[in-house]
Amino acid sequence: MAHLLRGKQAGIQRDFSAGLDPQLFALDEVARYGINSQISALAYDPVQSLLAVGTNDTQFGGGQIYVFGQSRVSVVLPLPRKSSVKSIQFVADKIVCVDSKNELSVFSLESSRILSTYTPPGSVTALLTDPTLDFALVGLQNGEIVAYDLDRQHPAPLRIPNLWRQQYPKSRLTSVITLALHPRDIGSLLIGYNAGAVIYSFKVDKATKFFQYELPPGAPGGDSDPTASSIRRYPRLTQAIWHPTGTFVLTGHEDSSLVAWDPKDGRKVLARTIQDINVDEPGGAAAIRGATPGTFALKCPLFRIAWCSKENPDDTGLLIAGGTPTTSIEKGLTFIDLGQTPNYTTSSWQILSQYLEKPKRQHTLPTPPNAEVVDFCLIPRRSPHYAGSHDPIAVIALLASGEMVTLSFPTGHAINPTNQLHASMSYVHPFVIHIDLAFVERTRWLGMVENRSKGPPILNGGAEAKHSMMRYANRNILQAAHADGTVRMWDLGHGDEIENQKMIQIDMARAVGRSDSVDISKMSMSGATGELAVGLRTGEVAIFRWGHNRDYGKEIRHVEARGFGLESIRDRAEPGVKEGLLPLTMFEGQGHVTALKMSDVGFAAAGFQHGTLVVIDLRGPAVICQAGLDEFGNQSKRGTFRRSNSQTQTNAEWPTCIKFGVMSLESEDYSSILLFVGTNLGRLATFKLLPESNGGYGVKFVGSSALEGRIITIAPIDAELGDPAEATQPAVAGLREGHKINGVVLIVTTSGVKIFRPPAAKGAHKTFDEVFCDSAAVVRYQAAGYALLGLFGDGTAKIYSIPALKHIASANVRHILDVRRFAEAVVTPTGDIVGWTGPSEIALLNVWGTGSDLTRSLDKLLNIEALIPPRPTISNVQWMTGTLHVTPADMDALIGGPNRPPSKRMVEQRRAEEEQQRAMKRSATAGSSSGEKEDEGYWAYMQRQMQERTQNLNIMGDSMDKVEESSSNWADDVNKFVSKQKKKAVMGFVGSKLGF
Repeated sequence: MAHLLRGKQAGIQRDFSAGLDPQLFALDEVARYGINSQISALAYDPVQSLLAVGTNDTQFGGGQIYVFGQSRVSVVLPLPRKSSVKSIQFVADKIVCVDSKNELSVFSLESSRILSTYTPPGSVTALLTDPTLDFALVGLQNGEIVAYDLDRQHPAPLRIPNLWRQQYPKSRLTSVITLALHPRDIGSLLIGYNAGAVIYSFKVDKATKFFQYELPPGAPGGDSDPTASSIRRYPRLTQAIWHPTGTFVLTGHEDSSLVAWDPKDGRKVLARTIQDINVDEPGGAAAIRGATPGTFALKCPLFRIAWCSKENPDDTGLLIAGGTPTTSIEKGLTFIDLGQTPNYTTSSWQILSQYLEKPKRQHTLPTPPNAEVVDFCLIPRRSPHYAGSHDPIAVIALLASGEMVTLSFPTGHAINPTNQLHASMSYVHPFVIHIDLAFVERTRWLGMVENRSKGPPILNGGAEAKHSMMRYANRNILQAAHADGTVRMWDLGHGDEIENQKMIQIDMARAVGRSDSVDISKMSMSGATGELAVGLRTGEVAIFRWGHNRDYGKEIRHVEARGFGLESIRDRAEPGVKEGLLPLTMFEGQGHVTALKMSDVGFAAAGFQHGTLVVIDLRGPAVICQAGLDEFGNQSKRGTFRRSNSQTQTNAEWPTCIKFGVMSLESEDYSSILLFVGTNLGRLATFKLLPESNGGYGVKFVGSSALEGRIITIAPIDAELGDPAEATQPAVAGLREGHKINGVVLIVTTSGVKIFRPPAAKGAHKTFDEVFCDSAAVVRYQAAGYALLGLFGDGTAKIYSIPALKHIASANVRHILDVRRFAEAVVTPTGDIVGWTGPSEIALLNVWGTGSDLTRSLDKLLNIEALIPPRPTISNVQWMTGTLHVTPADMDALIGGPNRPPSKRMVEQRRAEEEQQRAMKRSATAGSSSGEKEDEGYWAYMQRQMQERTQNLNIMGDSMDKVEESSSNWADDVNKFVSKQKKKAVMGFVGSKLGF
C-alpha cells in the first residue's frame, strides 16, 4: 500500500502514469552504429564506390562484414558460422570472404544475402579474384591451388599442384602465401610460396619462372643482423606482387628485404630495404644501432606492399606498411616514388637497376604517435584493375590498436572522416571514449549544416531505403568524443527518415591550444540554441556557438584575451570551417570536469573533482558563480532513505549531475530559475538565478537535501500537469508575466528514487532492492502519461509509475547492451536508450515498441549501371614479339573447362564493351575526318579528292557491272517465260483437237 501514499507525500494529486499498461513496454532494437569487434580486413570497390570492413570473432561480437556507401548507406553481412574474417574482396556484383575456419563465402551485393559457401580441401592461406573473372583462386597450406566458380557456385576443374615442390623435391612444407595475376596478361599467375615465387602460365599449364632469394655469407640482408651474416640464408617470402605493367616482380621477405626480379629471364635486379640498397652483397649495409650501445635495432615485418601507379601505369611507386626500425620515432606508411618506368626493350640492365636503386623521392605518410600500421586499403579513382592500386586518391590505414586513419595519397595529409565516411566508421577513427545525447528541436537541427572545406567524396555508392517521416519530433543528436580530442555530432534518428544526415565536428585540441592531454570527460548540448559545452579531465571547459568564421581560410595567431573569469578563444576556429560550431570562450578549472550542463536559456554550469561549482552567463560571457560545495554544507537538511547512525563522513565531494529548472520553491508564491546540483555523496544543492541591477544575473544558494547514494538523475516536474519543469525559453519568458509553476523534483540515486518539493527533502521515496541503478530518466509515451525508466545492474530496464513509484514492467537488455557500461548509457524523454554493446559500437533501443529487431538494413548496394571497365591487355610490341594474348573469355575455358557456357554477367559485360567500342570508333572516325579536313594543305586536299574520285569511279564501275548482270538475268527470265507460254499454247491446241 506504500505506493498509494507516495503521491500525497510528494505533493502530487494526479497519477501521471494512469494510461501506461505493462503491455506497452516492449523493447525494439532500432539501429546500431559503430563496429562490433576488432577490424581484421578492408576492401574497396571503385566501380560501385563501396567500402567493406571485416571483423574478428571476439567476446564483444562475432565476425561479420560491414558494407558502407554514401551518406548513411550500410549493410551488415553476417558469416554463416561463428568465425573471424580473414580476407574480403569485391568481385563485380559479389563479395568473396574467407574466414578463420577456412570457409569461402560468397555474398550478393544485389540482395545483400549469402549465395553460397565452399570448404576447400585444406587450410586457406591466400585468395585471388579479378573483376573480369567469375572464379576465385584459393591457395592452400599444402601448396596447391584450387578454383571456385562464383557464377555456377561449385568447384571448378582447375587444380594447380605444388609447383615449388615439383621443382625442389627436397624443400620443406611450402604453403601458398600470395597470389597475383599479371596486370596486363591475365594468363600469367604469380604464386608466392614461403620459400620463393613462381610464375605459372595458364596457356601452357606449367611454371615458367622460379625466384628464390639467397643471401651469401657476409651479406647483411634486410635485418642487418651481424650474428647471422656469416652463414648462407634463404629468408622466407611474405609478399609477391607485380609491377603495374608487369615489367618487374617484387618479393618481400621476413627480414624486411625488397627484391626486384626480371620476369622474362628470372634474374635478380636489385635487393634493398627501405633504408639501404644491395643488401644481398657481402659487406653491404651496416646494422642499425639500437637504443643502447652494442646492440642493433630490429625491424618491423613487412605487413603489406602495394606497387601503385598514377594515371599513367608506367609512373609508379611503392607503398609499404612495416619494414622500418622499431626504434624509429616517426611511424606511418613509407612511399618510395620510383617515377617513370624505363622502356624494358631499349633500356640496359644498369638503367633498370638504377630505376629501383635511386627513386625520385621517399617520404613517410605519418600516423599518430606510437601507432603501427598493420594493413591498408587504397582508394583508386576509377579502375578496379592493377590489383586495386591504379591512381589512388587516398589510403585507409589500419593500426595495430584497431583504429583507422585516412590519408591523402601520395602526400599523406590526414583526411577528416566527417561527412566522408559512414558514421559507424567514425567510431574507430579514432576510438570514441565518451558519448552524450541532446534532444534538439527539428527546425534547429535542419539549419545546422556545417560548411567545411573538404576533398572529393570517397564513397558514392548505394541508395538508402525509404523510411517514415517524423516531422514533429525532436532529434536525437549524438555527441561522440574521440581519443584525439575531436567531437562529432550527428542525428541518430528514431528509426525514421533522417532529413539532415550531415555531421558536425569541433576540435577541442585546437580550442584549448594544445595537442596532448585532451581527454574529454563531459559534454552537454542545448536543444534550443545548439550551443555546446565540452569539459576535459585537465579542468578546461570550452563553449562553442554556431556562427560564421570571420577568419575562414586564415591561420591566425591566438591573442590571449581574458575577462570576467574567462578566456576568449574565438580566434582558434578551424580555418577550413566557414560556418559551424565555433569556439567562443573557455574556463580553466581545477581537477577534471565531473558534471556539465548547457541550458536552453543562456547559462552553463560545470562541476569539478575538487568540489568546485562554476556557473557561466553566456550573455557576457562571464562567470557569475565560482565556489566550493563545502561552502554550502552548513544549511543541509537531511532526508535519507534508510536510518543511519554513522557519523558525518569527510569524504571528498564533487558534483555528478546538474539541471536547470523553473518552478516555485517551498513556501514561495512565485517561480524562479533554479539550478539543482547533485553530488557523489547524495547531496542535492538548490540555487536561484536572480536578475541584478546591472543587467546580469546572480546565483543564490537556497538550501540542500541529503539523500542516500550517488545522484545520477535530476528531473524537475510540473506537479499539476506532469510535464517537465525544465528551464526552457517559453518558461523563462513566462516569468515576466508572473506565471507560476508548482513543481517537484524527482531525484534518482544509485540506490533509490525520491520525489519532493525543493529545497526540503520531505516527500515520497523508494529503494531499489539488491540492485543498483546506473542510468535513468523520465520518459513519455504519446499522450498516455509519464514514467521513470532506468537501467539496472542486473541487466534489466525497468519502468516505474509517477508519483506512486510502482513497478510497471521490466525487460532484459543484457543480450544487447554491455552491462558494465550502463552508467555511460543515455535515456531520452521519448523512451529511447542509447548504450554501448562493445568497445566501439552503440545500440539504439526503444521501450515503446513491439519487441522486434529492426536493425536489418534495406539499403541497396548494387548499381547495375556501373560497368566494369575493360581489363588492360598486352601491348602491340609484346604481341608482335610472341606473347600470346589471353582474354577473360579464354580464362573461362582454361579454368572452368571447355564446356562451360559464359555467365550472365560476362554476356552483359561483353555486350556493353562492344557497344562502347563501336561508339568510340564512330566518334574517333568522325573526329579524325573533321580534324584532317581542317588541318590539310592544298596538295593533301588534291590527293584526297583524287582518292575519293577513284573510289567513286570504282563504285560506279561496280554498279554498272551489277546493272549489266541484272539486265542479262532479266532477259534470260523473259526468254524462259515466253518459251513456257508457247509450250502451253501448243499443248492446248493439240489437246483440243484430240478432244481432251
